[in-house]
Amino acid sequence: MTIAKDKPTVEEKHTLEELVAEIGRFEAIISEWDEGQRCVVVGLKRAIEDLHKEALTRLIRTVKQESLEALRHAVEDEVVYGILRYHELVKPPQVPLEQRIQAALETVRPSLKSHDGDVELVAVKLPDTVEIRLIGNCSHCVASSLTLTEGIEQTIKAYCPEITHVVAVNKTKEADLSLTSPFDHPREYEWVEVTTVEKIPEWVVLAAKAGGNSIILWRKGDLITCYRNACTHLAYPIDMGQVSNGIITCPFHRFKYKLENGQCLTAPELPLESYPVRVEGNKVFVQVEK
Repeated sequence: MTIAKDKPTVEEKHTLEELVAEIGRFEAIISEWDEGQRCVVVGLKRAIEDLHKEALTRLIRTVKQESLEALRHAVEDEVVYGILRYHELVKPPQVPLEQRIQAALETVRPSLKSHDGDVELVAVKLPDTVEIRLIGNCSHCVASSLTLTEGIEQTIKAYCPEITHVVAVNKTKEADLSLTSPFDHPREYEWVEVTTVEKIPEWVVLAAKAGGNSIILWRKGDLITCYRNACTHLAYPIDMGQVSNGIITCPFHRFKYKLENGQCLTAPELPLESYPVRVEGNKVFVQVEK
């Protein structure tokens, strides 16, 4: 006998949307406050969340003793699951390495196919090597090395940080000089002055704008890093997240990132998008695409 999962009614869906919209309205208001006021709100929010987490922990413990099946059924509800994930009371499913590699290849296939090419996974050689094969025009293009390093290799490493070597096998020797890599798009960048060193606190992040891009800056001594102000989970702003020991926690779904290098500790395949930083005197510049 199977238990059918109840779908949210129209009324429940509207209520959830209204609740999320209300949270968004308050966050928009708070984002305009000064740093001291925002810190008070973040502290209050953290205290309330800690209380809720303790209550949920006790509830899960009790339900688990009574009926583990009932707990599993409850977690099937997307809202319940989301709240428990937010409080780190359930673990996300671990995606197998090969599945993540295939997902990475799927993201580059449209560009390859636009040039009558493709790519396929040949082998995964643990612990750190992936072999792929370029197909069609990509296999004998003079720019195939650029296609591999700038497109496929970087994408695989973004999805699978444990992979450090991506090797193309069975490459054709003859090159067609008339073909170019689908990833060889000229880009122009510029350095934009954003702030000064002393305005970047060492215990939180500083939200700013750089050439129309919403960014966050973090400083530890002489080291300054810059990232897009967006959690790579659902792209929600991350600047109001709690920072502790150089790790920022997304205030929405609790994804954690190392501010020193952008690494995602919750899902390693989803690092923060980074921007180059340059310091001249006490002025801080960020490099963005024009």
